[in-house]
Amino acid sequence: MSDIYLFQVASQKAQWLSARQTAVADNVANANTPGYHALDVQPFSTFLNASPIALAATNPDHIAPADSSVASLKEVDPEPGEESMSGNTVSLEQQMINLGAVSRDFSMTANIRRAFHQLLLAALK
Repeated sequence: MSDIYLFQVASQKAQWLSARQTAVADNVANANTPGYHALDVQPFSTFLNASPIALAATNPDHIAPADSSVASLKEVDPEPGEESMSGNTVSLEQQMINLGAVSRDFSMTANIRRAFHQLLLAALK
């Protein structure tokens, strides 16, 4: 079943959500560290765009897709007035919103994976 693309995407999404949860936890842990800048992971769409599925150039006149190298972490641009006197850009409110989004996305991904798995089992019966 590992050859099924949906399961591969679900696995990649779970790994991405784990990395995002780690970034949020690091931000919360460093909320009082002077000069610390909040970090977040690149959007999941950038990882999907870098997936192993590639367009086939069947004609030499076709335009080749551009290669994109994706860095996993990026510095979050702070809102105006959000930076503290010590230079810290962590907003605890925003980090809690991000943590809620990670939790919702993980639940949704697990539910989709479970439903698709049940669909496959029903098809095999």
